[in-house]
Amino acid sequence: MKINTEEFLMLAESIPVIDVRSPSEFNHGHIPKAVNIPLFDDGERAAVGTLYKNEGRLPAIIEGLKKAGPALSLKLDQAHKVAQHGKLLVHCWRGGMRSEAMAWLFSLGGIETKVLDGGYRSYRKHVLERLSEKRKMIVLGGMTGSSKTHILRYLRENGQQVIDLEALASHKGSAFGSLGQMPQPSTEHFSNLLFDELKLISKNESFWVEDESRNIGTVFMPGSFYQNMQETPAIILMMDVKIRLPRLLKEYSSFPAESLKASVLKISKRIGGDNTRDAIKAIDAGNFARAIEITLSYYDKAYSFGLKKKISKIINIVNTDTDDVVVNSMKVLEAADSITW
Repeated sequence: MKINTEEFLMLAESIPVIDVRSPSEFNHGHIPKAVNIPLFDDGERAAVGTLYKNEGRLPAIIEGLKKAGPALSLKLDQAHKVAQHGKLLVHCWRGGMRSEAMAWLFSLGGIETKVLDGGYRSYRKHVLERLSEKRKMIVLGGMTGSSKTHILRYLRENGQQVIDLEALASHKGSAFGSLGQMPQPSTEHFSNLLFDELKLISKNESFWVEDESRNIGTVFMPGSFYQNMQETPAIILMMDVKIRLPRLLKEYSSFPAESLKASVLKISKRIGGDNTRDAIKAIDAGNFARAIEITLSYYDKAYSFGLKKKISKIINIVNTDTDDVVVNSMKVLEAADSITW
């Protein structure tokens, strides 16, 4: 039985999703929490696809049966381990032969199975459409080291709706942003994760995100979502560098010197040769505060330049003379109260 994307996602709240595409397809991007039970591995998929293109459907089906046949019992066993209350949801790339074949197998094994009409391609279309919708979003900005992530975490813990873009991207945004982080998802999978978070947000209430560049490390935000961020109210926390420095020093001085130097080299063309050499010398000497000051100078100028591009009427500047997360959270909440939608 085939069902549309909205029904599929609604049922996916309580029924496990099986993605039957090849491992490389799955790893590039998938429905969050889906389990990969591929009909073909990457090599088999390529071989069957080539045969389909050159000789047609029937030869491809016969070859596919030859390749997948011996492992079907193992795939059914995997499906039984994943199924809940004897039910599964299944999809492939476009809702064609792979998902239909696996749905038949699972049904033969007594598992009630529904197939996503249009497959993962249909899901991706749905994701991008939803991410392009205008929503009540508040952007929290501020220069590097302004404790924005900590403030957003505090706001979430106290009942505010928050989407942590950096957590989804496994990156803190700067050249040092990959330190201590898990490998980044693909840009495609990031948007899937973002959509999964957005589903939990009430459309009638505002939610918070951190001000980011279009890319967070190697991940790029969906164009329409990023454009909406540029056009929505922004609260910018302004904090002197001397107040920001201790937290940055605490967060980054624990990383190996070689990792810190590699991060500095990533922005060497932007900060200039002299600053690069000075920062690396400071790291070698254990003077992490000096190295941070050098790189902060670049990031502060870049952020100030970007801030000038924002629409002035939707920017609310909040000055603070403390790094206290609770105090600053109260300041940005007070600023948010003045926003009219």
